[in-house]
Amino acid sequence: MELLFLGTSSGVPSKERNVTALAVMADNGKGWFLVDCGEATQHQVQYTHLSFHTLQAIFITHLHGDHCYGLPGFLASATMAGRTADLPFIAPRAVWNWLQATQEHTELHLSFKLQFFAVEDFTGWQNDELRLESIPLSHRVPSYACCFTEIQRPTLDAAKLQAANIPQGQIWGQLQRGQDVSYQGQTLHAADYLHYPHSARRIVVGGDNDQVQLLREVCAHAQVLVHEATYCHDVWLKVGAQVQHSSAQQVAEFAEEIGLANLVLTHFSPRYQNDASRSPSIADIEQEARAHYHGNLIVARDFARYRLAKDGQFSCLHE
Repeated sequence: MELLFLGTSSGVPSKERNVTALAVMADNGKGWFLVDCGEATQHQVQYTHLSFHTLQAIFITHLHGDHCYGLPGFLASATMAGRTADLPFIAPRAVWNWLQATQEHTELHLSFKLQFFAVEDFTGWQNDELRLESIPLSHRVPSYACCFTEIQRPTLDAAKLQAANIPQGQIWGQLQRGQDVSYQGQTLHAADYLHYPHSARRIVVGGDNDQVQLLREVCAHAQVLVHEATYCHDVWLKVGAQVQHSSAQQVAEFAEEIGLANLVLTHFSPRYQNDASRSPSIADIEQEARAHYHGNLIVARDFARYRLAKDGQFSCLHE
C-alpha cells in the first residue's frame, strides 16, 4: 500500500503546498483512491504517474472548499481523458448536492457515471484489494475519516500438507480455494491448511478533526495514521475552540498513547513556512510532535510518496 500526497496545505494553497488531496494506492500499482480534492488537484495529478482511468473511488471527508473545490475540474479532466467506467463517490450529502448544482449550472457533462454513496449512511465498500470504511469525526461541519484495510489472500500451508502425506494436485487446489475436501475417509477442512503470512495492513486517513480520540478504536489495528496538524499548540490555544482543528501536540500525544507505529502529519496552516530559518515554520510543527511522539514521524510534503510494506515497515519512496 502506498500514499502519494497531492496537497498538504489547509485553507488556501501556499507557494510550496497545494490544498488537501491524497492518493492511496494498492500493491499492484494500477488502481488508486483519491481522498479529498482541493482546488487544482487536477493540476497536481499531471505531475505524477496517476491515471484517471485507474481511479477506483473518491472519498471526500467534508464540505469545506479546501477539501472539495477541485472536484468539478478534476471530473472534467477525467472526462477529457476519456474515462468511461463508473466511479464510486463517497461524500457527505451536502457535497453531492453542491456538485450536482455545479454540474447543472456549468453544463458539466461527464462521460462516466458517479455512483454516489452518502457517507452519513456508508457501510463500507471494497474491491479485490482494499476495503474502505468511514469514521465520524468532530469539526465545524460533519467530517469523516476513512480507513483502508488490506483484503488478505490466505496462503496454503504446504509444509503441513506434506507432513500429512496429502498429495499435491486437485486436493491442494480445492483447499486453496477454501473448499473442504473428503480424502481417505476424512474431511480436510480448508481453514486448517490456510494461513495469513502477515497482519492485514491498515491506513487511517483523518479529515478535519479536533477530537483525535475518536479514532482510537479504528487505529487499534492500524500501522499508519494520517492526520491534520493545522497548528502548533500555542496557536491552537488561541483559535482551537473556533476552528475545531488539531494541534501537532494533540495528535502526537494520541499516537504515543496508543503505541502507533507510524504517524503522518499534514494539512498545515499556510502561516508555517517550509524554510526552517523563518518563523513560524513547518519545522516548529515537527519539533513539537517529536517532543510527544517517539515512533516513526512523517511531516508530509506535496508529491512525497510512502510505502507500507507487508512487514509493517513504512518508508519514503520519493520526497
